[in-house]
Amino acid sequence: MKSKAFTTLLAICMAGSLLAQETQNAYRNFPIIVMVQFHNLSMPFKDMKSNFSNVGFGLGTELSYNGKSNWVQQVSATWHHNKTVGNGILLYSQAAWRPNIASGVYTELKAGAGYMYAFRPVESFEQKSGTWESVGHKGKGMLTIPLGISLGYQSYSSKTYISPFISYQFMLISGYNQSIPLVPETLIQVGSRIHLGK
Repeated sequence: MKSKAFTTLLAICMAGSLLAQETQNAYRNFPIIVMVQFHNLSMPFKDMKSNFSNVGFGLGTELSYNGKSNWVQQVSATWHHNKTVGNGILLYSQAAWRPNIASGVYTELKAGAGYMYAFRPVESFEQKSGTWESVGHKGKGMLTIPLGISLGYQSYSSKTYISPFISYQFMLISGYNQSIPLVPETLIQVGSRIHLGK
């Protein structure tokens, strides 16, 4: 009786191990990442309701370092509207560590670098030969360091599957102006990774 129970338990463990291995190897590179995002010029976790006044959109993809979903490099391009500090286009890449915390539920820690082009919110002027001349709404490019945390859900399939997530990103923007060398900005992102079928 004991050997029968042991054999059954061993068979269940082996089946679970094989299923876990199959699930981990089911990850497919280059999913389509789509997101809606909300931007704010603020310190992290401060005045979060203001984020929702400034909507934007983004697209991206990712590539696994180890053939699994838990260690990837992401590349994203986003646009956001912000009538107070100006609209922006952000191109960035982040390394993401994505441990599972429950069945299908994962968290994510990510860090990287990028480039933001920020447009001026109003018409601007500069002094030339003693007179002020309009330079319009054109903005400037700045180095960006984004740091993020995420919570999401993934359920592998050989067919097309969707993995929804929510992310909070804190960014340090360099070169905003001479008096403020680093500016803090935040993004709340809601989206999905779409892994296309084989």
